Amino acid sequence: MPRPTENPAGQAVEGLGRSVYAAVNDLGALTSLGLSVARWSLRPPYRVANLFSQLDFVGVGSIFIVCLTGVFTGMVFAQQSARAFELFDAESLVGPTVALSITRELSPVFTALVVTMRAGSAMCTELGTMRVTEQVDALETMAVNPVQYLLVPRVIAGLVMVPVLVMLFDAAGIAGSYFVAVTVKGISAGTFLARTHQWLDPEDVAEGLIKGAVFGLTVALIACYKGFHAKGGAKGVGQATTEAMVSSAVSIFILDYFVGVVLH
Repeated sequence: MPRPTENPAGQAVEGLGRSVYAAVNDLGALTSLGLSVARWSLRPPYRVANLFSQLDFVGVGSIFIVCLTGVFTGMVFAQQSARAFELFDAESLVGPTVALSITRELSPVFTALVVTMRAGSAMCTELGTMRVTEQVDALETMAVNPVQYLLVPRVIAGLVMVPVLVMLFDAAGIAGSYFVAVTVKGISAGTFLARTHQWLDPEDVAEGLIKGAVFGLTVALIACYKGFHAKGGAKGVGQATTEAMVSSAVSIFILDYFVGVVLH
């Protein structure tokens, strides 16, 4: 009896349907987990030591890489902006252009990506390892809620520390752009600072901080969700970490647009 011929179009539609189903399922489960984390964060006992440990890991441990990224981002952007504005004799606009771009867009996005790569991957791997080695089950056996003990401190740390890192990125980026504009390109320091002060408003900085809080919450939730539900041994933990990093990066760029639309 001849084998039925495979239909490439049908397989493509089936694969697309499975992907959409998986995405919707993950979104619903992630929302449910977020509500559970919010509920358990308000109930005692409050594990302050765990919270400060995660604040230190997510925030203090990321200061160097965030500041380094911010400095060179500001330097590169100032270099390219100065070359463009030289064509129109408008070099005085380098400062406000770089400052607005960094505070509104580059700082929250790049900071969230750095936290995703450094802290999010570690969160997912740690939780996934605890899941596959049955340490999470052991917590439940001892009447310790794993969501409250493991997830709440990590999610709060992401929510609180990413905006703090965004402010550090802002300062480092503007400092890097100042160095290139004034020292390398010869733009007047007074003009750079005066123009930046003229065009940069507190609302621009606040927009970046709000985005940073949203991104930090999203990254921490995704990392915790993927790690908390990992299965399949070491291979499953690695797959969960990969999925968490990809999902976090895509979510950052998608949310960047929608949060910007809402704020404006």
